[in-house]
Amino acid sequence: MSNSSQGLSFALPLTNVGNVFMLLFSVFLAASIIFLNVSVFLSILLNKALRSENRFMYMLSTCFSDICTGVSYYYVGVLDVRDSFDSPTRTFYIVPTFLGLSYMAILAAQADRYHAVISPFKYSQRMTRNRTLLVIFGYWVYAFVIVGVQSLVTIGVAKKITSIGSFVGNIFTVIIMIGLNIRLFIIARFQLEREPPSEERDSKRSSVYLILVVAVFFLGTWLPIFSHVIACNFANSTCYTFKNEGTDPLRILPRVNAALTPILYIRGCAPLRATLLTKVWKPCYRKRQRVGMFD
Repeated sequence: MSNSSQGLSFALPLTNVGNVFMLLFSVFLAASIIFLNVSVFLSILLNKALRSENRFMYMLSTCFSDICTGVSYYYVGVLDVRDSFDSPTRTFYIVPTFLGLSYMAILAAQADRYHAVISPFKYSQRMTRNRTLLVIFGYWVYAFVIVGVQSLVTIGVAKKITSIGSFVGNIFTVIIMIGLNIRLFIIARFQLEREPPSEERDSKRSSVYLILVVAVFFLGTWLPIFSHVIACNFANSTCYTFKNEGTDPLRILPRVNAALTPILYIRGCAPLRATLLTKVWKPCYRKRQRVGMFD
């Protein structure tokens, strides 16, 4: 059964090379997000040493929300749908929530690393495994409570909640992210260099540098849409609209970040990379070879 017979079609008519390229790009982006995040997710689950560190719990949370983002992008990015409050093809704000969860996980991870570096002894006492999982569980519950509230109120009220929340949240996020990044850079550059060489120092420095790089790419891909939302709120306007999220560059960029983040995790964490190669990709490659031998 075709998409057209179900009332859905591709976002752009496949009548020229540009539209075909956009369709292939959206499909490739969604597949890349899913593949990379599933790979990192499985690598952490299969390595007990990684699971013992709090920072990898935040990575798991980020990967899971980004997997959902990749799957949902086949709908909101590839097909001709509008995910707005008054659209018949809306997702009731569930798809943007997955992006928001990834966004909150990176913020929480940065705050966690900041706390770990600034007060290492207090951090080990305060942020136990259970408390870390409670923080992660808390922002997941919060996100879907907001989704539930927006589904119960009128469209006008839901728009106001989203508008005010996004406006205030974006301003505070940019300030906090930039402020924490500068502070973490100073710590990584000066304070950690003064500590005697040790495995703990190397691990701490590696985790700080990794979260810094992730945060820089995060700001680079999210700042355009943050700025757009803030400008539109000041102008009390929707500014402009695109056909769907797969044709809107400001909404494509956060999805690109969902594919970049696991790459940065793999590149910046040697234990994660080793687990990925030996326990996830290599066994899958061997299994594929065995299947090919019997075909």
